Amino acid sequence: MTSVAVELESRPTGLPPGTAAADLAATDLSTLRRLVESATDAHVDRALAGGRNGRRDLADLAALLSPVAASRLEDMARRARETTIRRFGRTIHLFAPLYLSNECVSVCTYCGFSAQNRIARRTLSPAELVAEARVLRSQGFRHLLLVAGEHARIVSKDYLVECVTALAPHIPSIGVEVQVWDTDTYRRLVEAGCDGLVVYQETYDRETYARVHRKGKKRNYDWRLAAPDRGAAAGMRRLGIGALLGLHPDWRSEALALAAHAQALVRRWWRCEVSLSLPRLRPAAGGFDPADPVDDAGFVQLLCALRLVLPDVGISLSTREPPMLRDALVGLGVTHMSAGSHTEPGGYTGPSEGDPQFEISDDRSPAEIARVLRAAGYDPVWKDWQRT
Repeated sequence: MTSVAVELESRPTGLPPGTAAADLAATDLSTLRRLVESATDAHVDRALAGGRNGRRDLADLAALLSPVAASRLEDMARRARETTIRRFGRTIHLFAPLYLSNECVSVCTYCGFSAQNRIARRTLSPAELVAEARVLRSQGFRHLLLVAGEHARIVSKDYLVECVTALAPHIPSIGVEVQVWDTDTYRRLVEAGCDGLVVYQETYDRETYARVHRKGKKRNYDWRLAAPDRGAAAGMRRLGIGALLGLHPDWRSEALALAAHAQALVRRWWRCEVSLSLPRLRPAAGGFDPADPVDDAGFVQLLCALRLVLPDVGISLSTREPPMLRDALVGLGVTHMSAGSHTEPGGYTGPSEGDPQFEISDDRSPAEIARVLRAAGYDPVWKDWQRT
């Protein structure tokens, strides 16, 4: 297994040079994918021992994602747990998604907010948003992620800035997971009090991306891929990326691309805190029912492999996953968890007049999840940042 697979090629791309997106586009992912299938026990042994010269690379990730490595899950889990505790301690950062709007003009086959779906639409006013935030603050949250569908007129730049401005006096850490914008807009959000940007590429496979994004500005793959770079350039302190398992049938390819992207972001934007997530898709309005390509054992292997190769990158786990699995994954690489989530605008002060984006699996209260974490020997962290 050669290190050539992780070198950047010199082929030109349409992405801005000097960005993590361009680095990812120049990475030889197809060779890495072949390394997954050709991995031997010796390759897995080397990856588990620490890689070349005590440093794991993407070739080691390929070995750890391989079918051969599936029989070494216990070894992987033990090393992942040790790495997580060494790098992050016995802590789990808790956050809540706060949905601003389910209005959307894009047509995406997998999303409950897709413009073609006949659902009840709602957009919160800044006052309603603050009321939602007060409920979440009373539950302990000091880190909120603002989520919205893609509607540039209703969920406009000015609206988002107004929402962040209204929340900033109440919530120390505010992130956004909304339509992707240009650098100037991200800078406005940072100045208003936003410190985090989450952009799921959804799928890193271009053909699948084009097939599932049928209408709207979200069809522009490269513009979305470079959004974390624009956010970092604007001053975002935290960058979150992810892929949705269930869109592209090859979860190992998605994992390799996601890891390469995270690695590139860490290299290019070393002042930022980088995290990633690989949620398995849930059924949504419009009849979408994913053929889940990864079972629980594969999902555990994936998370452990990512932790070993990306020891300083946060890994987030959403309420899409069932309670028993979420509890079991604590300590195996996960550092961030959502809790008590609602995926419809107005859900925390509800009942809401708007429909949800997807159905959650873990409906336990934040207090109950905090108790479970403490019983497992972990500290639930509600706040780790304060604006000056």
